[in-house]
Amino acid sequence: MATWEDVVAMGSRLPEVEESTWYRTPALKVAGKGFARLRTESEGGLVLMCGLDEKAALLESGDPAFYTTPHYDGYGSILVDLAAVDEDQLGELIEESWRLKAPARLRRALDG
Repeated sequence: MATWEDVVAMGSRLPEVEESTWYRTPALKVAGKGFARLRTESEGGLVLMCGLDEKAALLESGDPAFYTTPHYDGYGSILVDLAAVDEDQLGELIEESWRLKAPARLRRALDG
């Protein structure tokens, strides 16, 4: 079972990640842009950025770790149940979310 502390540890391995808040909830940002947010709403979960194709594939996979709500329909983000997600997959999704928000110079630094 992953926790917010695990998310922070995974995200902190990426360049220039800072712990912050986003919509008054704990979040990770890169260059001032949020890429991971712990939801405190009734459904809970972790919000990660992703492409719409990736979101559709995750939802269609049937994996109970991934879900959405009507609020996120048509938006490039996926909700992740930290209690159900595979930690290796979570790490990959955090990095992908970071890449969507990080400036090109940081993506190059990570790949370099």
